[in-house]
Amino acid sequence: MSFDVDHHVAVFRRGADELLVETELRTKLARGEPLTIKEGFDPTRPDLHLGHTVQFNKLRQLQDLGHRIVFLIGDFTGLIGDPTGRNVTRPPLSREEIDANAKTYTDQVFLILDRDRTEVAFNSKWLSALGADGMIRLAARYTVARMLERDDFAKRFKSEQPIAIHEFLYPLAQGYDSVALEADVELGGTDQKFNLLVGRELQRHYGQEPQCILTLPLLEGLDGVNKMSKSLDNYVGITEAPASMFGKLMSISDTLMWRYYDLLSFRDAGEIAALRRECEAGRNPRDAKVMLAQEIVARFHSKGAAEAALSGFEARFREHKVPDDMPEVTLHAGGPGMPIAQLARQAGVVESTSEALRLIAQRGLRVDGDTVIDRALVVAAGTTVVVQAGKRRFARVTVK
Repeated sequence: MSFDVDHHVAVFRRGADELLVETELRTKLARGEPLTIKEGFDPTRPDLHLGHTVQFNKLRQLQDLGHRIVFLIGDFTGLIGDPTGRNVTRPPLSREEIDANAKTYTDQVFLILDRDRTEVAFNSKWLSALGADGMIRLAARYTVARMLERDDFAKRFKSEQPIAIHEFLYPLAQGYDSVALEADVELGGTDQKFNLLVGRELQRHYGQEPQCILTLPLLEGLDGVNKMSKSLDNYVGITEAPASMFGKLMSISDTLMWRYYDLLSFRDAGEIAALRRECEAGRNPRDAKVMLAQEIVARFHSKGAAEAALSGFEARFREHKVPDDMPEVTLHAGGPGMPIAQLARQAGVVESTSEALRLIAQRGLRVDGDTVIDRALVVAAGTTVVVQAGKRRFARVTVK
């Protein structure tokens, strides 16, 4: 077997943040054998959202190139609790929570990965077998000084915030996963880089060729500012109803849309670039957003569901008799977004913010056909929306 090394490297790099080390990856690929590529997920939440699928999409791309994909469920590491990015100790989950969430993950991941070509592994298989003596020997292979090179540990140590000993064990346990699987490549979010590097170091200690590392960006949520998160309510769940999923994707800003294309779409990179040029030349970005929303809905539901979601979305506009010749308004947020009451006033569809708030209470203010129920709603900068007050006052508003 032989691989087109340049093509494979290009697929690895598409949408990625960092590839370490490309020369090593090229050497591995030149051997012509499928690489063992792993990514681990601690089942800390019962459901997955589009932010999680950035990594799954990459795994699927590499799977389609013929590589061995190991979807690793951290049922052992989840009991420890990943301290990454946290300034306080995270409480570990119970075994019951871990097992329930793991079942959900294995059901949902195959909406993207090929079930017949994906190996599912649980790291409790080898980490539980280590026992206390094995864990101590593993801990002896890394120093406290090296652990404190990690940014979140360093900040907590400097500010005299507690760091529990078990938190130091987490990067070691994750790193040992790579030893157990003899991984050639490990994927992870940009926030996982330290842990992935620990895996390289441990493989050297155990006489293995160190894995290459591919870090992928963290996907911004619907607000375009914060990482997609259920706790921030800026997420799109992969098991959401088609209409809800479609509507949420249509609500993202025109700028964020291209980020979603890069990280979520399976379209060819050249096709995306051409579409972007067309929009910059005057094509309505809404066309591109519809294509993206339909692609995502079809992936997790069906093509028919995506078409029905589009029909329903357009019907809401027809129902509310959105005029073609409405005023076009550009507003400057001076920040990440503009509160809906302020936007409605400045767009001229209401006389005052108090009128806007009164309409919200009366279910009389709409954005893109959807009734506004949250008076604290903020329309993100870079977004173009249709604002309707009552039955006859409309404006197409671009927030910059």
